[in-house]
Amino acid sequence: MLNSESLLTFIAASSLLSLAPGPDNIFVLTQSALYGRRAGILITLGLCTGLIFHTTAVALGVAAIFMVSATAFTALKLVGAAYLIYLAWGAFRASAQSLDNGPNTTCPEALALYRRGIIMNITNPKVAIFFLAFLPQFADESAGNLSGQLLLLGLVFIVAALVIFSIIASLAGLIADHLQKSSRAQLLLNRTAALIFTALALRLATATR
Repeated sequence: MLNSESLLTFIAASSLLSLAPGPDNIFVLTQSALYGRRAGILITLGLCTGLIFHTTAVALGVAAIFMVSATAFTALKLVGAAYLIYLAWGAFRASAQSLDNGPNTTCPEALALYRRGIIMNITNPKVAIFFLAFLPQFADESAGNLSGQLLLLGLVFIVAALVIFSIIASLAGLIADHLQKSSRAQLLLNRTAALIFTALALRLATATR
């Protein structure tokens, strides 16, 4: 069992990492600004579901494959980059449609938003490698049941990310209604989202282990 000092340190580190600008929280920010707080929360739930996958992979040792296999790493990151390009194209096209049909009409359905968060997270091999490097630093082999400790640490990280990302979604959602009342602002926001998705895709495609 983890001692309280290590656990508190881990909670603090996880919260700071969740706040640091990165693909996931930028994704939550842009989607919340586009579609509102509810969309951002659904995206957050999807991202955190993806973190469950990565936590389990680390606990079982599967994530090590991406550390040692260049082929597996490259294949997964290209899938993730392609998905981000797909989202970028959708955001670029959605602008004209949303202006024609009124604000917020192009918001994806709840399941689509949730699924978008999952895919965004699990197709980023750097998350798996990060968890593989980060979680074991706070585990204690002498405490026994290392896999259980890693699962617990992963769960704590997920809760921290859920809280931080939900706050980001709520704050960004506050401006969504105001932005969607202006066709020009809506157009700018969609184009900005498309550029951000493209930049994230390029960053992921050129990522190294």
